[in-house]
Amino acid sequence: MTGFLDLLLKDEALEALIGTDADVTAMISVELALAKATFACGLIGENAAREIATVGHGFKPDLARLNEATLKDGVVVPELVRQLKARVGAPHDGSVHFGATSQDIIDTALAVRLCAVFELFDSRLKALLTSLDHLSASFGDNPLMGRTRMQAAIPIKVSDRIAVWRGLIERMHVALGDVRSHNLIVSLAGPAGTSEKFGDKIGEVRHAMAALLHLSMPDYVPHAARDRIAALGNWLSQVTGALGKIGQDIALMAQNEFAEISLSGTGGSSAMTHKQNPVRAEVLVALARYNAVQVSGLHQALVHEQERSGSGWTLEWMILPGMLNATGTALIHAEALLGSVRRIGSAG
Repeated sequence: MTGFLDLLLKDEALEALIGTDADVTAMISVELALAKATFACGLIGENAAREIATVGHGFKPDLARLNEATLKDGVVVPELVRQLKARVGAPHDGSVHFGATSQDIIDTALAVRLCAVFELFDSRLKALLTSLDHLSASFGDNPLMGRTRMQAAIPIKVSDRIAVWRGLIERMHVALGDVRSHNLIVSLAGPAGTSEKFGDKIGEVRHAMAALLHLSMPDYVPHAARDRIAALGNWLSQVTGALGKIGQDIALMAQNEFAEISLSGTGGSSAMTHKQNPVRAEVLVALARYNAVQVSGLHQALVHEQERSGSGWTLEWMILPGMLNATGTALIHAEALLGSVRRIGSAG
């Protein structure tokens, strides 16, 4: 998208949580947790663990080299590990990335970043519920024409329509708990998912890493089982779908013929100065439709060949950030839209 659309269609706070800098920081934190956990379980030496920790906490990789190597390797971790090993140096460089594979680091780093993303979404969903309660308290008793199939049906109250909006948001807020528990997990299973270098200590190492990173341990090998990512995409689309329903309702209520709602801060037209376009409401509809389309891509990415798929994994990288951004952006617009309401229905 062009820069003109950034403020309209981009969530800067979310970008700071999932962008390149956050990704690199998260991957390094996973490598450091792995070193600390493998030392605690007796798989690497104390001196090696200390050196990795010392170097890692101030480690700034060469981003240009990471980009170039990713073009060749298809994944960033091999070059990140090469640079970290070079910085640690002999004789301890062999203890860096012990027993892990690229997918362990990238998937666990995603979980680390999602911790903060889910906190952001949680706070925004709570704010929306508060705003809806405020609107219902202010305008809930006002009469409104109920409409089915976009035709006048029978009179209702404003609170009846808001109750539907609120129910959608509340259910998505409750569902976030399951999304969190399924996605905030440590992935550590080695090159082919068998954890062969860890032997009978794999459970201990995973437990230690989970504690260090504030994640949980899955009871399955997550490399080629991507149902949690598909479920996350489903939830993101349901959130934007709920917000899109609110946006669509408000856009229809704002039509001149009905004037069932009054909004401040509406958009203007270059040709028709009398117009007051419900821009944020329209954007909510667009973002809902965007995420609905992307869900099918995440379901395509469920098909992983054997123990790991390069194409399925890459498809996730292409789709998930955009869906997260669309959801964050929709939550911002929804809160601003509800805050712009000056009247719903008629006073009597």
